[in-house]
Amino acid sequence: MIHDPRKSKNRDMKTLIQNVRLYKQKTLVDLAIEGGRIEKLGSNLSGDFQQRVDIKGALILPGFIECHTHTIFGGHRGFEMEMKFQGKSYQEIAQAGGGILSTVKATRAASLEELQKLTLKRIQNFIEQGVTTLEVKSGYGLNLETEIKMLESVPKDSKIEIIKTFLGAHAKPTEFASHDEYLKELTDVFLPEVKKRGLATRADIFIEKGFFEKDSSRAYLQKAKDLGFDLTIHADQLTLSGGTEVACELAAKSADHCIQVSDVEIQKLAKSNTVAVLLPAADLYLKCAYPPARQMIDAGVKVALATDFNPGTSPTQDLAFVGMLARREMKMTLDEVIQAYTINAAQALGLEKTHGTLEAGKVADFTVWDEDEDSLFLSVGSMKPKMVFKSGKLIFENRSGL
Repeated sequence: MIHDPRKSKNRDMKTLIQNVRLYKQKTLVDLAIEGGRIEKLGSNLSGDFQQRVDIKGALILPGFIECHTHTIFGGHRGFEMEMKFQGKSYQEIAQAGGGILSTVKATRAASLEELQKLTLKRIQNFIEQGVTTLEVKSGYGLNLETEIKMLESVPKDSKIEIIKTFLGAHAKPTEFASHDEYLKELTDVFLPEVKKRGLATRADIFIEKGFFEKDSSRAYLQKAKDLGFDLTIHADQLTLSGGTEVACELAAKSADHCIQVSDVEIQKLAKSNTVAVLLPAADLYLKCAYPPARQMIDAGVKVALATDFNPGTSPTQDLAFVGMLARREMKMTLDEVIQAYTINAAQALGLEKTHGTLEAGKVADFTVWDEDEDSLFLSVGSMKPKMVFKSGKLIFENRSGL
């Protein structure tokens, strides 16, 4: 389900964005926008425009696409992070009331209105960093009522496109004796109901030892695909457990995490259209190895980046932090980081034909920057564009220091 601000009364306004500097280009161009899409790029464009905006040579980039988040949740797990930083084990944290099930408890207890308020605030934080398309998952309900509540809590006035993913297969709730028993309920009841209500366009699952096994996950994902869901997988994060293999086999849009992949999985990704979505902030918080991004890219794998924003293993919404880690720890270049947060992230969500680059016919999602390119994805906590446009409409202006 996509909530799209392009469906506004101003969508047909013709707008000219003048004196634009494209990434690593010196010559200034103009951007003509009509119907929320880029009509033309060129020098000294003329025509009958209802609105003209002169950005005086400032840099513009495509709007960032944040393609893997757990933005919808109740409660917090700050006490758990303190225990983790002091060396406590996952089991010790769980015994103290932490872990994913503590978020499940808080999310089940939260009202729809509370979740909407929390989610809207978090969405705004992403917008102020230049995000124009955001993926959000369910997965902290683990019962049908709360999974539906989570997916319904996405505010309709969020200003940007929200791509919703059903992640009922995140963990096993205490009400079920086994993962296979719960997966059968997800297959027979949850998936058809979510599809019938039109609450999500994508289905996700955590394939991992001790969670959902490869073979039973394959059957679940095939059912989701048959129902019309796009597929994505939490794959090979903690162990090499078959998630990337299944993602390539079923033509999933993305395989996410991909820390433990071998040369075999990398070659399968390179020969497929499945994007590897890498989440280095979570790797840092968990003290995991980082995925072999350099090897993947050199082999021809499409790599995207995302925050994995969630309350337990990546409690950050900072895109600059993610990009800095990708450059520092995974040896990605700045060009590759920007591509990972634009066109490759678009492909991970199945939006590459309409989003992710600045070219005629695509959605007019872009950001305006005072900084030069070399300042991007470097300074943690302070990377904010001057302006953010969604479908040609200004949705955020950074007025600090003006």
